Amino acid sequence: MSKMKKRVKANRGTTRKVLRYVGRYWGYLSLSLLFAVVVVALTLYVPILVGEAIDCIIGPKEVDFERVFSLLTEICVMLAGTALAQWLMSVCNNRIAYCVVRDIRKEAIRKIQRVPLSYIDSHPYGDIVSRVIADVDQFADGLILGFTQFFTGVLTIVGTLGFMFALNWKIAIAVVVVTPLSLFVAKYIAGKTYALFKKQSEVRGEQTAYIDEMISNQKVVQAFSHEDESLEKFDEINERYGKCSVSAIFFSSITNPSTRFVNNIVYAIVALLGAISVIAGTGFTVGNLNSFLSYANQYTKPFNEISGVAAELQGALACASRFFEFLEQDELSPEPQAKLCAAQGNVSLEHVDFSYVPEKPLIRDFNLSVTRGRRVAIVGPTGCGKTTLINLLMRFYDVDAGAICVDGTDIRTVSRQSLRENYGMVLQETWLKRGTVRENIVMGKPDATEEEIVAAAKAAHSHSFIKKLPQGYDTVLSENSLSQGQRQLLCITRVMLALPPMLILDEATSSIDTRTELRIQRAFDKMMVGRTSFIVAHRLSTIREADVILVMNEGNIVEQGTHAELLARNGFYAKLYHAQFEN
Repeated sequence: MSKMKKRVKANRGTTRKVLRYVGRYWGYLSLSLLFAVVVVALTLYVPILVGEAIDCIIGPKEVDFERVFSLLTEICVMLAGTALAQWLMSVCNNRIAYCVVRDIRKEAIRKIQRVPLSYIDSHPYGDIVSRVIADVDQFADGLILGFTQFFTGVLTIVGTLGFMFALNWKIAIAVVVVTPLSLFVAKYIAGKTYALFKKQSEVRGEQTAYIDEMISNQKVVQAFSHEDESLEKFDEINERYGKCSVSAIFFSSITNPSTRFVNNIVYAIVALLGAISVIAGTGFTVGNLNSFLSYANQYTKPFNEISGVAAELQGALACASRFFEFLEQDELSPEPQAKLCAAQGNVSLEHVDFSYVPEKPLIRDFNLSVTRGRRVAIVGPTGCGKTTLINLLMRFYDVDAGAICVDGTDIRTVSRQSLRENYGMVLQETWLKRGTVRENIVMGKPDATEEEIVAAAKAAHSHSFIKKLPQGYDTVLSENSLSQGQRQLLCITRVMLALPPMLILDEATSSIDTRTELRIQRAFDKMMVGRTSFIVAHRLSTIREADVILVMNEGNIVEQGTHAELLARNGFYAKLYHAQFEN
């Protein structure tokens, strides 16, 4: 299939998807069409009145002033009605466009919650943001422009043709014969602009992703004096974006002048043939000629507008196709109706295989059995599969083969929400939403009382610094209002409040000072009593009290046992341990 055919097919598919959203607002759409008909009807009636007024001015002292004033009054009323109908049509069109944008952005946010974590991990955040914000904005602009000018343009063309054939069918035929040339020019240029606008949209997404990356990691950039390299990279992306934009704008901007040139030829033909008809005395009056010239001008004007809109619509469709490409991503597998209620905490992994990329195996034939209340520490070199194991336990990713069971139930047979409600998770990477301290703490237990919140904060040793904040627990958090250690303490407070039957601690105290860490460890020791706990740690001194230590390497358990047992074996764990304390 040729590139042109593929593009046309893609355009049609995108247009159908857009129309499905627009169809939800058929009421506003119907009103918009009605007002478009009114606008066109009144606009086309005015040249008839003007022509009659001209014919009332026959010569010196032969002017029918009474009829002229009557016609002028009628013209003013028609123009006022046209302005009102045009305003109401714009209101309807804007309402449709912004309701559609609202709907698709809502769907985008819902989609983000439903796509697999693998999609989010494999795409720059800035590119996803660009699709949902910038692409949708440009799509909305094109949609408003299309509704505003397309309806009235088509109706104007049909209406003016009818009036022109009524006035003089011979001249009207000459107009119709020349018209396809204008359409051909517009179609050719519009086809060129789609690919250019799509490329522009893609590069804009790349640019947004790069800016997001640089801003969020500005400290690292400055710490390693990488400013010049960052600017060079940005300049390179910006240069490509500039070239794409200039090419797209150039092709879209020549559409109107090209079609206007063709339409001026039409106007000249009408003027010439009309003048000859008036001179020949065929009954075609000067007023008729004036009306006909007005209709010829109005007939060609929509072609200019529609050709201009066509170029804008190509850009809008290019942005819409990128957005719909995101909406059509595969979602998480359907959620089972069954729920995991009040889990006991017996966890088993049976012959588990998993890899992020099929050609790079990570975990193969992994087996593990953990009974309720056991503390399981997971250690190993970077990239051995520790965090991957956590992702599988929480079902952020599904296993390729084998099964993970909680209390004998395969976690794929219960809803993800019910599974995750039975886990408490504290990660090295902290996340706090924009809101009050209280709102961030109660995420895992929205119905918690004030006494429970304070007790959890005291257990996590966060109460003291929270009370020092301007509004205490009601302080609204911003990006830099807390240190990294304080942010991590709040995340620990969440888990202390929820107290689920199973815990996952992935470097949970990595950003906390040693003195506070010892206090947190004592609080964790109390909290972990009777709860199954998975502890990922690089500082091996923090896991000495674990019931069992799993030593992982290249996706497999190479050793397991208590701290003392593993040191006595003098194997892989002993090497890791002594490497930390050899000095």
